Amino acid sequence: MFSQVQAIAAAEAGTFLISPFVGRILDWYKAKTGKTYSKEEDPGVESVKKIFDYYKKFGYKTIVMGASFRNIGEITELAGCDYLTISPNLLEELLASDAPVPKKLDASGAASLNIEKKNYLDCESSFRFDFNEDQMAVEKLREGISKFAADAITLKDILRKKIEA
Repeated sequence: MFSQVQAIAAAEAGTFLISPFVGRILDWYKAKTGKTYSKEEDPGVESVKKIFDYYKKFGYKTIVMGASFRNIGEITELAGCDYLTISPNLLEELLASDAPVPKKLDASGAASLNIEKKNYLDCESSFRFDFNEDQMAVEKLREGISKFAADAITLKDILRKKIEA
């Protein structure tokens, strides 16, 4: 998942869990801007924070599980998120670190945030318009779907050869 628009639609549909790709979002912004981002201004981290706050403000039960981390700074900035899926090498780095990891995301603080409630489930045109305003999300979703489709063809070929053997 790459955008708040997708996350809102997923929550409205009653999705159990979403997994925003923090590192893949960062990769896109770094490639497009040539900029280096601090952990505090990481676009992937910011995306998860916005989604988390939106869900908590409006009482959605959908679990936010950040994924695809590039560094421990992204992880520590999301302390307090519902779940994080962390690779073994980054877990080792966290274990080796003596730095404190204060809670950064807090569901109780979301209630006071000034966030506009959206409705995409009943208005596909609004969903499409708002989603297409986010170039990164559009490109990364297209790329992801293309990769999954290519992998499905590869898997079919492998299985066909095994069955024919």
